[in-house]
Amino acid sequence: MTKAHVSAHELVAGRYRLLEVFARETNRLWWYAEDVTAEQPRLVAQTTLPEPSADDTARRITARVVRTSETMRLLCPGQIATVVDAVVESGVLWTVTEWIDGTPLIELLDREGPFNVARAARTGLELLDVLQAAHDEGITHGELSPGQVFVRDSGPVVVTGFGLAGATLVPRLTAPSYASPEQARDERIGPAADLWALGALLYTMAEGRPPYRDRGRPDATLKAVDRLPLRTPLRTGPLTQAVQGLLRKNSRERLTRPVVREALIRTLDEDADADREPAPVPRLRGAYGGVRLAGREWSRGILAAGTALAVVTVAVAVLAAAHQLPGFGTAHAPARPTASAGPHTGGSAPASPTPAPSASPALPAGYHRYTAPEGFSVALPDGWKRLTTSRVSGAYRVTFGRDGTSPTLAVTHSERVGPDPVAVWRDDVEPGLQRLPGYHRAGTVRATTYQGYRAADLEWLAGAGDARVHTFGRGFLTGGGDGFSLRFTTPAATWDVAANRLALRTFLQTFRVPQD
Repeated sequence: MTKAHVSAHELVAGRYRLLEVFARETNRLWWYAEDVTAEQPRLVAQTTLPEPSADDTARRITARVVRTSETMRLLCPGQIATVVDAVVESGVLWTVTEWIDGTPLIELLDREGPFNVARAARTGLELLDVLQAAHDEGITHGELSPGQVFVRDSGPVVVTGFGLAGATLVPRLTAPSYASPEQARDERIGPAADLWALGALLYTMAEGRPPYRDRGRPDATLKAVDRLPLRTPLRTGPLTQAVQGLLRKNSRERLTRPVVREALIRTLDEDADADREPAPVPRLRGAYGGVRLAGREWSRGILAAGTALAVVTVAVAVLAAAHQLPGFGTAHAPARPTASAGPHTGGSAPASPTPAPSASPALPAGYHRYTAPEGFSVALPDGWKRLTTSRVSGAYRVTFGRDGTSPTLAVTHSERVGPDPVAVWRDDVEPGLQRLPGYHRAGTVRATTYQGYRAADLEWLAGAGDARVHTFGRGFLTGGGDGFSLRFTTPAATWDVAANRLALRTFLQTFRVPQD
């Protein structure tokens, strides 16, 4: 186990004040920290490297962590921790991330015990979304463990640790209990190693203990992973076949992603009644309550700003809404591309009956909550207003913006959509989008979840030159044929600027469906 050999009063890299250790794994500690330069809350991972690092090696390690994390953040907005800095000092890799409004899975399990199988399946689906996006881009995580997964009280899990695998010559830096057999043998790894880790996480969430216990020394633990049989799971219920299929020693025999996804969704459908427990209240929120930074208390405003920046969007999903509603997935583009390239919302029974949270999160400066006559609410930037409203029987779309030019936010509701959000995007919406000039899909159509509801993702670009726009959507099924979607569109050239990133995060964090 890594020891906290630094003083809480020392500054890492001359700017990060370490405050408190809140999670531990083999060779790894998580700290609450403050960036004294930016005056922002941070989370800092302290990873002990197994061998001395020359300057060029240290630069390669830190560059790899930052580069891979940034690539994944763009692929999965809201589900990847934003790495703001990485430093190697005295044989330790310090990875600095923005505030994550969540609790490490390792701490949550230690504090609350095992999950029911429905909750484990839902968490597994969220992790599978991230892994699929990574694997489609040729990226293997290689270090997935309960210490790399943060569970939030609203929205999907956030994953950290991308870029660690291969940073040194050892097969696994942290949590050898979750290493795959091929990692234990120090062989070349690929996506199958991540699927093994997913199986190990599902096992741990249901059983309350890892499939292979930590034997105190990484080499002894890795040897057990490679050679010992799997401890028979007792609490995995309908997840048992999926867990055992993922934890096959031969990587070629492990279940594929589509098979795993089907098994997890089936578990949710079969065990929905058990998935009614309230989401955990993250310990992170209270940890700063009594902490004084540089001689002053953290103000509520600083915490709100840090949370709004870090509680990022989900790997967003937009579903097709009513096909009859003008502008949904059609190519009749008016002067503003944002009003023409609109995805739709789909709706049927949710993957779980968990409702959207009713508590309103703190808003960043310059935002206010807007409650629509239709009953939904969302936080908007000051100066934004309701621009257009389109209605047909059983569906409506409301567009918000400052003056009619992008960026804009479109909110869609439909009462008549199909049961499969991925199929709605792929078969109903995208054929119309493909008629838009310059249409290009970014990534794949992916199933996901949002606030406990079944959802799907689509992101695309359209137009050309200065008129080219980038659209990112989220949609979810709220039951009884109802569904909502959010669609955020900006000029392509300014898609990733800080103000637009904050806007998207805030929309997705604060949107609330009408309350019956």
